[in-house]
Amino acid sequence: MLRGRRAERRMERRAGGPPVQYKVRQRLMSIGDDYWIEDGSGHRVYKIDGKALRLRKTLILEDPEGHELAKLKERVLRVKDSMEIEDADGHRIAMVKKALIDPVRERWVVRIEEGPDLDIQGNVLDHEYTFHEGHRPVATVSKKWFRIADTYGVEVASDQDPVLVLAATVAVDEMAHEGR
Repeated sequence: MLRGRRAERRMERRAGGPPVQYKVRQRLMSIGDDYWIEDGSGHRVYKIDGKALRLRKTLILEDPEGHELAKLKERVLRVKDSMEIEDADGHRIAMVKKALIDPVRERWVVRIEEGPDLDIQGNVLDHEYTFHEGHRPVATVSKKWFRIADTYGVEVASDQDPVLVLAATVAVDEMAHEGR
């Protein structure tokens, strides 16, 4: 659905199974920035609940029944852009932040508390970037897969935590497109 068969087979060989595909559809004018993430079959699998009227940006990633899976919180009073990702119990599981300003590409990093960090490289503003664990690509984000405005795809290797990757994708999107 989302990528060419050749790239999909490459991810399968590296990860041990087919990648999982998601479609992120944002609503520009929704109250509190609520929107859904669908799987490759079009089923709603996660909801992003933007908490309105808070001093700092807070987003909740929920399952379809409304159970909190992760919370994204903007870090205030920092020089670099960053967002924390917490689990449902309030424990920090990752920190997403802008790494280096490169004249050709943007670089971001996901500092994972209990696991290897993920580097994000590519064109974040246009939703064309890749998550890497070391030199291995583990997730790809692309807007080219869809013709619908404010819709982009996320393809996650089968050995990666989709909640963490999707939460990091949403965090990068929020920081890169502030004021939207």
